[in-house]
Amino acid sequence: MNSEAKALDTSMADQDLYGYGPNPPHAKWPNGARVAVSLVLNIEEGSEFAISKGDTHNERVYDMTQEPLDIPDPAMESHFAYGARAGYWRVLRVLDKYGVTCTLNLCGQALEKTPWVGEDGLKRGFEIGCHGYRWDTPAGKNEDEERSWIQQSVESIRRVTGVRPVGWHSRAPYTLATRRLLIEEGGFIYDSDLYDDDLPRILNVGDRRHVVVPYSLDTNDMRCQRPESPFVRAKDFADYVNDGFDWLWEEGETSPKMMTIGLHTRIIGRPARINGLEAVLRHMTEKGKVWFATREQIARHWLHLSKA
Repeated sequence: MNSEAKALDTSMADQDLYGYGPNPPHAKWPNGARVAVSLVLNIEEGSEFAISKGDTHNERVYDMTQEPLDIPDPAMESHFAYGARAGYWRVLRVLDKYGVTCTLNLCGQALEKTPWVGEDGLKRGFEIGCHGYRWDTPAGKNEDEERSWIQQSVESIRRVTGVRPVGWHSRAPYTLATRRLLIEEGGFIYDSDLYDDDLPRILNVGDRRHVVVPYSLDTNDMRCQRPESPFVRAKDFADYVNDGFDWLWEEGETSPKMMTIGLHTRIIGRPARINGLEAVLRHMTEKGKVWFATREQIARHWLHLSKA
């Protein structure tokens, strides 16, 4: 491993606790937007772990608290299927109503089982992003296994959609080698494997300029999912997200920021939750000075801005 790669691996481990400090760069979002809003629709349905599919365990993260061990869990699989069968279309009707775009964060295996999602997303001009092959974490894989997994993920999405994804987001935790392997793979311009800022940043590695577009787990519908979760009703999700947006919008008068809203078809796509997404989009569009952008658009804007 060369010195630049070693330095990059270290950056995955060491906390940068200062960041941009008190004077972050001016984002100069298009049309004077105060906030760039990135809607990320995670497509994981069909790539969850299931003993019935030959896996050693069932997916553990969904609405139920019981965890069947060593036997198939059809209830869990049905929960995931809801997102593909009904939730996706319900979410898309709301996005259509407000004319906003999103990034489809696709697990390769999920896309293979629901190819109509990729086809529909392309027709709508959505970004085709990469979320790994399965809804799985790189943690525990050795470097060769992780490299192969990244390549498998990319080829799966390219085969189904005809599009080579340029953005990556791991199901955390990622490894110290993840970002280096993404850059070595050669086709990614950004990843979202950090959660530590409200603005992107650029890493210079040799002659490559790689953008980190931070993700968020608080303005995320995953917080609606389990019985102990803090978001019980759609209003809880909407109020929290809108509070965050309003604060960034006020800051944005002089220091524009970005906001990520993580969505899942099997979660926000439920009838009792979808109004939360509508309330968010209604509030943001009424307030104005917002740029609804894909993560690729944000990454390319940041690359262009850094050259100015």
